[in-house]
Amino acid sequence: MTEREKTWTDVIAVNELEPKDATPVTLGSRELAVFDTTEGVCVTLARCTHGAANLCDGHFDGTYIECPLHQGLFDVRTGAPKAAPARIPLRRFETRVRDGMVQILI
Repeated sequence: MTEREKTWTDVIAVNELEPKDATPVTLGSRELAVFDTTEGVCVTLARCTHGAANLCDGHFDGTYIECPLHQGLFDVRTGAPKAAPARIPLRRFETRVRDGMVQILI
């Protein structure tokens, strides 16, 4: 799919987000985690790349999400794994806020 074919898709209203936390959202067949970070809103797939646990159940400090299953750690701004056993980055989505809605480019 080319950049031209991608479109901005509404995910959740900003006022429905868990403040300074992770909010689970299902969009079609995708389970997403919407993070209210210290630097704005970020969206990733919700499942840990190590054990498939739902990251929205983990501890979030405003930048990093800790997997509730094996305590792997990810930087939600980049998707990068920061602590073992996590080694594979999270899938991130380009994200913006427009007219009170969090949107991702898909």
